[in-house]
Amino acid sequence: MKRFLRFLRNTLVVLVAFAVALTGFTKFIHYPNPIAAIRLGLAPASKTPTLMPWHTITPASKPIAWPTSSEKMPETVPWENGSITFQDFLKKSYTNAFLVIRNGVITYEYYGKGFTQSTVFPSYSEAKTMTSIVIGQLIHQGKIAESDTFVKYFPEYKTGTSFDKVTIQSLLDMQAGVGVSDNYPSGPSGWGVGIAQMYATTDMHWFIKHNRKMAFEPGSKSEYMSVDTQLLGLIIKKVTGGSVSDYFSKNVWQPVGAQYAATWNVDHVGGIEKTFCCFNATARDYARIGLAIINGGQAGANQIIDPVWLKRMTTPATILDHGWGYGAQVWHPYPNISTALGLHGQFVWTDPTTRTVIVKSSDVPTSGDEGMNQKVAKVLLAISSSKK
Repeated sequence: MKRFLRFLRNTLVVLVAFAVALTGFTKFIHYPNPIAAIRLGLAPASKTPTLMPWHTITPASKPIAWPTSSEKMPETVPWENGSITFQDFLKKSYTNAFLVIRNGVITYEYYGKGFTQSTVFPSYSEAKTMTSIVIGQLIHQGKIAESDTFVKYFPEYKTGTSFDKVTIQSLLDMQAGVGVSDNYPSGPSGWGVGIAQMYATTDMHWFIKHNRKMAFEPGSKSEYMSVDTQLLGLIIKKVTGGSVSDYFSKNVWQPVGAQYAATWNVDHVGGIEKTFCCFNATARDYARIGLAIINGGQAGANQIIDPVWLKRMTTPATILDHGWGYGAQVWHPYPNISTALGLHGQFVWTDPTTRTVIVKSSDVPTSGDEGMNQKVAKVLLAISSSKK
């Protein structure tokens, strides 16, 4: 018995020492504490909005009402080399919310078990499009220009390398070349790579300071890298003199008529928004952004997106993954189609030809994400292009 108790005591000492050492290490590399990091890494997409600190984005005092009607979805939709029922599509693509808006009217609205109209869903890289809207406003106001370099606003980050030549335009079109790749393995091994570190970091400035090595010369090629959007977010904060969330509240979320408060995750309490990933909102309020895009940048009487910038957002500037067009933080999978797109199956799909917006929030697991976006895009195109 004494031997067993000694073994338990020694085991406890080792475990405590390991926990202390691991906590010290995560603090040194500016990660959340080990328990918080594990929770963040293992949680499904829909559970992540409250796993990091956030700033609240205030909705409109008088939200714009949503008219509704009833539209029956097609019995079958294209899938891989054949077709499946629409209900199977919702299931196979791990759908939590699916909205169809025609001419400003919600004609179809679906929520999976445990989700409702008031559920706040994560955007992941849909946040990039939200960031682009703000950048466009600042350009329209004459406060920044696409030709400006990042180090114009942050001279302390100069390296004497081609990093100093990175411009707002190259950041917008994924042509900057800052070497933080978005390619990472799933599972625990993935948490050691740059993109995961940026996602989890508790000190964004520390992260950028230690990740300024260049993968290629700015403008010489195109490669999707989320760090580009994060640098845009830092510029927004510097130019506006406040948080990205406060600016977004007053200049986008309230004017667009949002009904619910949104959130934007930050590196630490009172810190910097993770503009590349971590905007969170209800499905209906995501749809308001899509509706503004197909309405010439307007929401009611409010001009949210300047027409010049709207053209920039809806015109491909380069070709990225899947052979899809890309420009100003917006994807263009098909001609005349623009979509905000996020990891794990998040879409704000806009089709101005049929005046259709489709919002899809999902929990596609990392292991099941390969090829899913192309399959879902075909379904969304079939629905949005159908005449109703």
